[in-house]
Amino acid sequence: MKDVKDTLLERRSIRRYEREAVTPEQMQFIFDAIRNTPTSYNGQQYSVIDISSQELKLKLEAITGQKQIKTCSRFLLFCADYHKITLIGREKGIEIPPFAATMDGAVVGIVDASLAMMSAIVAVDAQGLGCCPIGFIRTADPEAVCSLMNLPEGVFPVCGLAIGVPRELPDMHPKQPESALIFTDSYATDETLLRDLRAYDADVTRYNATRSGTTSDNDWAAHILSYYSEGMSYHTREAMRRQGFDAL
Repeated sequence: MKDVKDTLLERRSIRRYEREAVTPEQMQFIFDAIRNTPTSYNGQQYSVIDISSQELKLKLEAITGQKQIKTCSRFLLFCADYHKITLIGREKGIEIPPFAATMDGAVVGIVDASLAMMSAIVAVDAQGLGCCPIGFIRTADPEAVCSLMNLPEGVFPVCGLAIGVPRELPDMHPKQPESALIFTDSYATDETLLRDLRAYDADVTRYNATRSGTTSDNDWAAHILSYYSEGMSYHTREAMRRQGFDAL
């Protein structure tokens, strides 16, 4: 087991995996870490679907175009989930407030699912395994994912996590400097931020041009904003509404 420092500071996304399976003991540690995730109100407004079926992984790969889903040993789908509390509340005759249909309700479910995924990432990396978060599971065709996974009303996919035995050790991506991420007592001035962001943009450009494997001339700013432009064509809000998160 890796120590905390190496686990957190040497983490990188792994997209190529060996054929070797993740062991039941390794998965149990990941599940235990997920279960111990802190959540809003201790309401645990999330659920996780563990997918080992190659047939299902192939279907998810076809939906998303993310090949690491096909080649990973296990794929975890993290969902915001208000179905469970609704189910037990109705059985006990408790009035169910439409919290999931509020902006805060959607945020609570998404944050809980995201925290659970981070717990899983730490547990994966600590064991020397590799993983890759896949947000496109939420946006590529959310209704197809909901149908394939039989998600009831009140449940929506937030993110997926491909897990496997690493077949690669890619260079670590440069991250924004501490001064552009962590501020003291108040938000940073634009002047300070722009100074740091210009330098970071140049760092990313150099990294993309010189990294091992496939290189590119991508910078940081234009590349990320291109993802935002692509995201304008997604229909996540409509899909979430159909799953009961209809205040967005």
